[in-house]
Amino acid sequence: MRFQNDLEPARYPGRLILASSSERRRRLLEQAGYDFDVVVPRIPEDHLHPDDPRVLAESLAYAKARQAAERIEHPLVIGADTVVSLDGHVIGKPERDTEARDILRRLSGTTHEVITGVCLVNPRRGERLMGADVTRVTLRPLSGEELDAYVRSGEGLGKAGAYAIQEHGDRFVEKIEGSFTNVVGLPMVMLAELLDAMKKLIYHE
Repeated sequence: MRFQNDLEPARYPGRLILASSSERRRRLLEQAGYDFDVVVPRIPEDHLHPDDPRVLAESLAYAKARQAAERIEHPLVIGADTVVSLDGHVIGKPERDTEARDILRRLSGTTHEVITGVCLVNPRRGERLMGADVTRVTLRPLSGEELDAYVRSGEGLGKAGAYAIQEHGDRFVEKIEGSFTNVVGLPMVMLAELLDAMKKLIYHE
């Protein structure tokens, strides 16, 4: 199934720092035309345990941005983190095949939420802007053969919800309500809005 890509063209005039190891987020920023460098944060994602999935996503995004901002001198840092929630409970990022299969079995035939927290930090002036985007994703029922084949591909390892919608995981998706780029890992419309707001603070527009 093909989904509408809500990629928002870059409007921010300066160079950015992306505090993330995610290749998917890098590609989204490149496709939108942003000028940026990457600093990989050293944040263990299991050190925060808020009960609210949205709070968790925002907290991890802020922790990544702040940690990167402390290591460099740069006017603006982007931190982001994506979590998947089913019935209000956070679904982890699998590191082993058995975990990936268990997660996909739980999500099979359900509607879950993909939540990406985004945080902008301006270390020179101390400003911080933060938000989270939520997309509802419905997966069709998956057969045991489909689960086994996808798990063997390794595509879902390390990814929220154990699938990559921008690769082959899209064939499992029946419906998306909200931002497609949010499911990929960085909600581009919300990012542009946060950057517009930060630009006004920095340049006094």
